[in-house]
Amino acid sequence: MHIKTTKCNRFCLVASVTNQEVFHRPEAQTTFEALFRSFDPEVQFQYFKSFRRVRISFSDALAAAEARLRLHKTDFSGKEMRLYFAQSVHIGNPRLEPPKPDKQFLISPPASPPVGWSQSLDATPVVNYDLLCAISKLGPGGKYELHTATPTTPSVVVHVCDDERGGDSSAPDDSDQDDKPRPLRPKIVQTRRPDYTPGEEQ
Repeated sequence: MHIKTTKCNRFCLVASVTNQEVFHRPEAQTTFEALFRSFDPEVQFQYFKSFRRVRISFSDALAAAEARLRLHKTDFSGKEMRLYFAQSVHIGNPRLEPPKPDKQFLISPPASPPVGWSQSLDATPVVNYDLLCAISKLGPGGKYELHTATPTTPSVVVHVCDDERGGDSSAPDDSDQDDKPRPLRPKIVQTRRPDYTPGEEQ
């Protein structure tokens, strides 16, 4: 859990300046900086035009406190100037923590699996012996109901085609298959194109 803490910087002041001349005219900047250099000659300034703020860094905390006490809510070029101590916000750990390894083993390439993880065994396949028995009894020209109809599901009926050779419906052995020639496939007769007559118009 990240904890948000705020710490006051005793060496830094933030000035809220509504007078835009401080950000555009060098003369106004020199006058503004002179107000704070009287407290600390080594003071440094950072101007933030978009926020209308000026960050003032002192080398001595007492000089920063005295400048804030005397110049807070004073007049500068006809506008009120307000001074505040800068605050630094700290959220959580300053170092970047690694991600939690909860689902890290799913990343490709996979890393080490989490503690306690084990390979799951494949389930034993379910063999429907009733279905195998019904299929073994199938013969040419018959129909067999594999699944009886229910009020919510239809029945499943298999119709077996007749043997094209017209022989015994029982399956022949290997020797018979070698001796008997295989039946010829029926030839597909293409539709004849009608004769072309030059006198006919399309």
